[in-house]
Amino acid sequence: MSEIQTPEWVKHAVFYQIFPDRFARSPQTTHPPGVVFKPWGSPPQEQGFQGGNLYGIVEKLDYLADLGINAIYLNPIFASAANHRYHTFDYMKIDPLLGGEAAFRALLDSAHARNMRVVIDGVFNHASRGFWAFHHILENQANSPYVNWFHVYGQPLRPYSSDANNPANYGAWWGNPALPKFNTDDPGVREHLFQVARHWIEFGADGWRLDVPGEIDDDSFWQEFRALVKGVNPDAYIVGEIWHDARRWLKGDQFDAVMNYYFGMAALGFFARRSLRPDLEHQEFSHVKPLSGMEFVQRIQEVMGWYDWRINQVQLNMGDSHDTPRLLWMMGEEKSALELFALFQMTMPGAPCIYYGTEIGMSSRGDPYCREAFPWDWEEKIDRQLHAFYRRAIDLRRTHPVLRIGQLEFLSASEDQVIFRRSLGQSEALVVLNNADTPSEHSLPSADLAARAYYRVWPENNGAITFVESDRLVLQVPARSGIVMVNQS
Repeated sequence: MSEIQTPEWVKHAVFYQIFPDRFARSPQTTHPPGVVFKPWGSPPQEQGFQGGNLYGIVEKLDYLADLGINAIYLNPIFASAANHRYHTFDYMKIDPLLGGEAAFRALLDSAHARNMRVVIDGVFNHASRGFWAFHHILENQANSPYVNWFHVYGQPLRPYSSDANNPANYGAWWGNPALPKFNTDDPGVREHLFQVARHWIEFGADGWRLDVPGEIDDDSFWQEFRALVKGVNPDAYIVGEIWHDARRWLKGDQFDAVMNYYFGMAALGFFARRSLRPDLEHQEFSHVKPLSGMEFVQRIQEVMGWYDWRINQVQLNMGDSHDTPRLLWMMGEEKSALELFALFQMTMPGAPCIYYGTEIGMSSRGDPYCREAFPWDWEEKIDRQLHAFYRRAIDLRRTHPVLRIGQLEFLSASEDQVIFRRSLGQSEALVVLNNADTPSEHSLPSADLAARAYYRVWPENNGAITFVESDRLVLQVPARSGIVMVNQS
């Protein structure tokens, strides 16, 4: 096993995931005459392009900085014929509809000037029908010198087949003929994909989010990928989209972390236990069931127990994403459940990741509905109270290092309450979450505590100090809320 080394900055990061076509449109991106986008805010199920671009993100960096964001995860930005850009046809070119390389340069420079990192999406398991090497095969069939770049089973290729009895005759992701699967055993494919990985890290990207990396069932590929990326930038973040037990990839020789959907599904099951929608759609989220506090803690401890502490500190702690229904929708529109979820995210080890718009109450079922345009007409569409909550919760995390890098210990769990401790040297934070519809009272023995006095930092401190009396600390928590106490040094 390799020595585990993970990027220090990720421990302190709060990520914001952006779906570029739907976040913000800037007129600074100019297009040839005749290019027409759908109106901003068109129903996402209509598909098509609404014209969000990278300059639009640049213009909204102040909004992100004010929210407390210091890291961005971008869905794919390479040239593609799909609004989500997972159908890549040129990995060395930033999509002109997004503004091209100049816009990406401007985004990186502007983000880095604000001490924000930018992680980009790498789709290396499959390309698209428009990818230049696959197009070469379509034109030349077996005579193409690139025929071994893909898993070709017969000629001529059937790239638009929709007949289940006569499917595409080449390897494709989930059988989708639009997404031909690379033959990553081919040395030319490996060299090309590694060149892509190297190029964009050299360009200034701060890491890679890897799409369906488990489908490249080859540890040596990812070991070589890691060595190459870390050779360019040892602080680059490599995070894989693995929805299940990821121990295979998290031994220090492949990824730094994974998208920690297990974290989100457990928290969803607890905080939304009474309002959880019965019709959850996503194949993974459809298995989410209501959890008691004891079951919730057991699940979190089980998942964290799979990995080294250095891995847990940099896991990408997900709630919702472009692949799932939005959290508020899954929670049956119960805003207090979302607020408790956010507070838990901001007080746990790992990097919280907020899907664009979750902080203002955007709510919808899964793909494509969850990929709607950000409503910049604030007065009508934004939930200002929820936005303020997220802003304060992020500030809480950023103000107290113990909440970012402190050790974790669960102190107690009941049907509706969870108490845990974060500790860092002489610093201690106590987090009490009350998921019940009634207030709760908790008594902590002084033998379990690091200090004799604590002050409340959540909700915001009113200057009052709580002293440990009669060998115990008594805490009262309102219904559907949480408190955070830190010790007086």
